[in-house]
Amino acid sequence: MPHEPRRYAADRPRRRYGAPKNWRVTFLAALAETSNVTASAQRADISLSWAYKQRREDTEFARRWIEALCEGYDNLEMDVLHRLRAGALVDAAGHKHDNASAIRLLVMHKADVARARALKDDDDEQAVLESIDAMIDAMRQRGAANAAEIEAGPEADADDR
Repeated sequence: MPHEPRRYAADRPRRRYGAPKNWRVTFLAALAETSNVTASAQRADISLSWAYKQRREDTEFARRWIEALCEGYDNLEMDVLHRLRAGALVDAAGHKHDNASAIRLLVMHKADVARARALKDDDDEQAVLESIDAMIDAMRQRGAANAAEIEAGPEADADDR
């Protein structure tokens, strides 16, 4: 077995720390387009480990990551449906579509997408409930103010004039 010569630092690709400016926007757009974390990290010029680290540490980024993935799976589902309905077996460049793999991928991630949508619906539901509670509190305050005004009687009205 031939011995491979040792690679020296000058021969190795330079390791870059940190991330380019606005990498999140590029990453999330690519994720929504491809549903592929590795390809999205490459397009954003960041390491895969950096992307996962940021997802663990930044809850807002994690939420947007899930939204982008769901959007990507929705796009893939629409693409597959279109190809199946149109009978398009190859694209314009002559590459054969792998609809079976796309369907398997959608089935694999169906539970994840459903879970993400349920969490979003819970957030929406919570916002609606909080809004209703705020309206009820405002109504109670107005009712208490009206009751106090009625209790004060007509003398309070005469004093105001």
